[in-house]
Amino acid sequence: MALTSNCNDMPTLFVDTHAPLDILTDAANYRIRAVTQVLENLSMRGSIECESFILSDFALLCAIPLRDGCDVLDVVGRRLRAGPSA
Repeated sequence: MALTSNCNDMPTLFVDTHAPLDILTDAANYRIRAVTQVLENLSMRGSIECESFILSDFALLCAIPLRDGCDVLDVVGRRLRAGPSA
């Protein structure tokens, strides 16, 4: 399944929808926790001043792995709802 975060109409990044559920969950967990750690570290700092385009780039940097993690969790959810044979 193509990841939502592919940047054009010709996807190059995919999720193996037949991978074991524990592997899929680990992949999603890794991406979501990486972004969470960055955001938590950022929130512990004092005032941070920067240009709006830097904030926009940072938001995109965080959004891509979060979206990838959500895409993988969608696959896990579909497989779990489909039952034991999935």
